[in-house]
Amino acid sequence: MGPYALGQRLGAEFLGTAMLLATVIGSGIMGAKLSAGNDALALLGNTLPTGAILVVLITVLGPVSGAHFNPAVSGVFCLRGGISFRLALLYVLAQVCGGLVGVAAAHAMFDLPLMQMATKARTGTGQWFAEGVATFGLLLTILGTLQARPKAMAVNVGLYITAAYWFTASTSFANPAVTIARAFSDTFAGIRLADVPPFIAAQLAGALLAMLVAGWLFHPSPRRETNTVLTRKIA
Repeated sequence: MGPYALGQRLGAEFLGTAMLLATVIGSGIMGAKLSAGNDALALLGNTLPTGAILVVLITVLGPVSGAHFNPAVSGVFCLRGGISFRLALLYVLAQVCGGLVGVAAAHAMFDLPLMQMATKARTGTGQWFAEGVATFGLLLTILGTLQARPKAMAVNVGLYITAAYWFTASTSFANPAVTIARAFSDTFAGIRLADVPPFIAAQLAGALLAMLVAGWLFHPSPRRETNTVLTRKIA
């Protein structure tokens, strides 16, 4: 990210989140239109484009801003010392604004009112727990990939979200900015505004837990390193 100015970084976060939401909402609308009432087909039509666009966006915009597109990700990187508190706040603002613009763009493409209030209920302990699990898995994927194979980040995140759409009861929002934006779309991917706060609380809890687990899991043991060195010398 070194060669890029602050404005470029914020622009990348804004544009990336906008394109992500345009894909989430637009593919949900298209999937619902073409599935003839089959929710499984509609969800599949929503899932594949979302995973695919994440691969593209992370590949293209990652070198500019880090391609967070997610306040939970920016928050964890701030707590780990990867970005400053000020930059994290600016990222979050860009992400939320970008998400709302992406929703409006999706609506415009399908001749819908630019902003709507969602009426789809998404609530209950199962869905809240699912959001915690979904966000935990996303952050663990990101932090683990940074440790093991950074070049695989785009593919790993895209594949994880594709899978999490199907194994979580909430269809894996896993992103506070996405959750807020989806409250303004009364479409297949919408969520009632009243259901947003517990989703975000669960997401932040999952992200914090993932940070703690990753800090333990991916931290090499000094004793293990010593044993490895001694083994190599003896060999």
